[in-house]
Amino acid sequence: MFFWKNARNSVERRTQLQKEMEEEQIYLEIEKAKAEWERAVRQFEEAQGKDEIDYAIFVLEAAERKYQIHLKRAKRAGMKKSPVMDRGMSV
Repeated sequence: MFFWKNARNSVERRTQLQKEMEEEQIYLEIEKAKAEWERAVRQFEEAQGKDEIDYAIFVLEAAERKYQIHLKRAKRAGMKKSPVMDRGMSV
């Protein structure tokens, strides 16, 4: 009986660790997408000429969409806040 209880606890711990790792990966992807979006905003603000503006708009829309996709993924995973904040670290 003791063995099975430990085995079940081990499986539960492994499952929890996998979930935490997935959440951390999602969080990192969100942060990366946010940084790309912020870069795209700066690029748009500094664009000069029709071609540069058109390209900056294209990049900005793509970055916004990528950021939205990662936020939706976090919502589907049930994330409410960043895994980093759960560990008492500041972002």
